[in-house]
Amino acid sequence: MSKPLVGIIMGSDSDLPVMSAAAAICEEFEIEFELDIVSAHRTPEKLVEYSKSAEARGLKVIIAGAGGAAHLPGMVASETVLPVIGVPVKGSSLEGMDSLLSIVQMPGGVPVATVAINGAKNAGILAAQIIGSSDSTLREKIALYKQEMKAQVDAKSEKLKNIEYKRYLKEMGN
Repeated sequence: MSKPLVGIIMGSDSDLPVMSAAAAICEEFEIEFELDIVSAHRTPEKLVEYSKSAEARGLKVIIAGAGGAAHLPGMVASETVLPVIGVPVKGSSLEGMDSLLSIVQMPGGVPVATVAINGAKNAGILAAQIIGSSDSTLREKIALYKQEMKAQVDAKSEKLKNIEYKRYLKEMGN
């Protein structure tokens, strides 16, 4: 097994159902990754050590998901020069808007690329694109992935044109 290129971390194991989508994308693109729980508030020393050692350990991108105050992505970004992608995780209050606003409102000089609430899949794709900027084989895989998405939409479009919309909805289970 080669060294992980993507670090996927979350503030709590309750974030794992969301963050697993980033891991699944890494698996799909055959990108080695590591997965860990690192709490900004409960394990601050671990957060600092993880962030400061990430580059030396071979990571190229860190995906950090957190709900509530959602300080994890920003604190990681303050301790590393690697790109950090923040995933706001929808919590039990405010529908995840608190997390989104916390992650997206970083001060100048400490950027965190931020995806949608529970957008770990897009975080995984963005991490792949970042790594792919210097890996032509990975870029080809990403291009194929996007072509497959286009083909799926084209097929759905053609189907909708050929059957009555109520039947289409019924076939969708609606």
